Amino acid sequence: MKHYCLRTGFLCLALAVSGTQAWAADAAPAERSAAGAAARPSGPDMVTLNFVNADIEGVVKAVSEITGKNFVLDPRVKGTINIVSAKPMSRALVYEVFLSALRTQGFAAVEAQGRVVIVPEIDAKLHQSAASGAQDRGRASGDTVQTRVFKLQYESAAQLVPLLRPLIAANNTINAYPNNNTLVITDYASNLARIERIIESIDQPTGTDPIMIPLKYASALDVAQTINRLFAESAQNQASPDASLRFAVTVDARSNSILARSGDPSRLARVRQLVAMLDSPTSAAGNIHVIYLKNAEAVKLAEILRAIYTGEAAAGQTRAAAAPATAPLGQAQPQAPAGASTPGIIQADAATNSIIITAPDAIYNNLRAALEKLDVRRAQVYVEALIAEVTADKVGEFGVQWQDLTGLGKTSAQMFGGSNFGAQGGGANILGISQNPLTAGQGLNVGVIKGTISVGGAQILNIGLLIRALQTDTNANILATPTLLTLDNEEAKIVIGQNVPFITGSYAVSAAATTPTPFQTIDRKDVGLTLRIKPQISEGGTVRLQIFQEVSSVVPASSASTSGVTTNKRSVESTVLVNDGQIVVIGGLIQDEVTDTLSKIPLLGDLPLIGGLFKYNNRERKKTNLMVFLRPTLLRSAQHADSITNDRYDYIMGEQLKGRPATDMVPDFGALTLPPRQSAVPGAADKPAIVAPK
Repeated sequence: MKHYCLRTGFLCLALAVSGTQAWAADAAPAERSAAGAAARPSGPDMVTLNFVNADIEGVVKAVSEITGKNFVLDPRVKGTINIVSAKPMSRALVYEVFLSALRTQGFAAVEAQGRVVIVPEIDAKLHQSAASGAQDRGRASGDTVQTRVFKLQYESAAQLVPLLRPLIAANNTINAYPNNNTLVITDYASNLARIERIIESIDQPTGTDPIMIPLKYASALDVAQTINRLFAESAQNQASPDASLRFAVTVDARSNSILARSGDPSRLARVRQLVAMLDSPTSAAGNIHVIYLKNAEAVKLAEILRAIYTGEAAAGQTRAAAAPATAPLGQAQPQAPAGASTPGIIQADAATNSIIITAPDAIYNNLRAALEKLDVRRAQVYVEALIAEVTADKVGEFGVQWQDLTGLGKTSAQMFGGSNFGAQGGGANILGISQNPLTAGQGLNVGVIKGTISVGGAQILNIGLLIRALQTDTNANILATPTLLTLDNEEAKIVIGQNVPFITGSYAVSAAATTPTPFQTIDRKDVGLTLRIKPQISEGGTVRLQIFQEVSSVVPASSASTSGVTTNKRSVESTVLVNDGQIVVIGGLIQDEVTDTLSKIPLLGDLPLIGGLFKYNNRERKKTNLMVFLRPTLLRSAQHADSITNDRYDYIMGEQLKGRPATDMVPDFGALTLPPRQSAVPGAADKPAIVAPK
């Protein structure tokens, strides 16, 4: 038997082989190594360890002599160890006791490639481990650090991380890899064995996998609704963390089956019993079933179901477009003989938006499955139109006019005349300005007056020279953004403008008429902005839009015309394909018109240099840019529609707040504004609060 006692760096060895021979020595380190090597017998024996405040390096050397293992110490491994064994122990247990003592000091041993590396526990996970998978389990000692990979079959690896994390040392790690549902854990070998047993106990089939219950007589859709109403309290526990409270029932209409799932196996058993009782044949040839629709229109849907049932075309359809009469319900269906009616009734109740079906169970189940697929929420299309019109008009005038009216007041033969280039009575005509200077047009008017002249008893100015110069720039930026929200495949229209009367005829009373009251016939038409669209949504998200857009206005100068008013009109009618949220241009007009008018006196106006004194130039340019853009947005849910509505609501409310009168001496008398949006349910989206204005 060997007795090892290490105190303050000295090794005392006492050896007894078969209890007959013993010796002791105090040796230097070199001598201790040789003595230890010579004293270690080849066969198993018992060892007693007594280390009190022993230096770790010395204890490692002693354990290395006993176990024959090679140790590598990290420079940071410093301190003392206390190991006291009251009874002799097997040589195989020395290494385990040594590792336990190291663990109490915050150090760990990592076995790899025939050596044992002793490092601080926090760095043990960074070294290569001797065991990395299930095939290597048990190869390393209990207090050595290992990295193990656990592959789960039933449970989620990510969900097990919070459960196992408290069971692992703080300096060691646990991570989940969702791609192959595995756990990677670095910890002591003894603890990994415990973690393995825990994982095996948890990673088991739940026994609550979805069950499928085929129905033979009843409709799976009707039975599912009944079950959901009976287990309504379970539906409220869908978000509960307790899996046993979760319950879900759905339908496979193709196989007419019930699909159920629950965390409580007893609840699934009750569902099976209930379905078995409900799925029983009826004695009558057909029962009366009332189905309340959620989205579709009962009258139109009843026509479609009736056409499927009888194999005839629905109202407004041709025979070729109807369902084949040979197998209208997905199964062989004999045709009714001539003069005999098909058993069953399909009738719509428009008041309650419901459909009443009387038919045998097999036929009703097929009709019910088709009805469920047709009674779905139809998508909506929110169309934003942008009409951008930019116009720029520029006009320039320059001219010189002459006249001499001196001879008008004399009786003898006299000369008079001049150069008049403007329209008679206009602000650019020299004669019109002579009669009334207030009629002078806009711009620069410079003239030379030679007194006044009496003409017909009226005094007019004798303007001998008139120079006119004018330049005008007119820019207009018109932006209209009409928007429409409509159902898929339904036409919508918006008109913003005026209803203007147009004269279509008149009746003049002749002189011999006894009733001298003439009259006119008129026709009223909308003048302004008109937008009419009809969208059709494809499965890929593309929207087919049938568009008619018109922008019209009344010409102001034609309001007093006896022949009626004149309107400006710009319209576009087209059919386009647009992706969801894409902006597309559907029409436009780019027009540039230049008018150059030159009035001059023959010969004199052609003279070089001085010819400009006998000319009148009028140049006008009109430039129009008009573009029409559209952007459709698909709204497939109520939440999506609410988001757009709330955005527009907030925008208008903000514009109203900007337009409120300022605080001054005059009261605002309570300007009307939209009420703020309020949430009807805590945590739900804000909803407009409809209140009466004060």
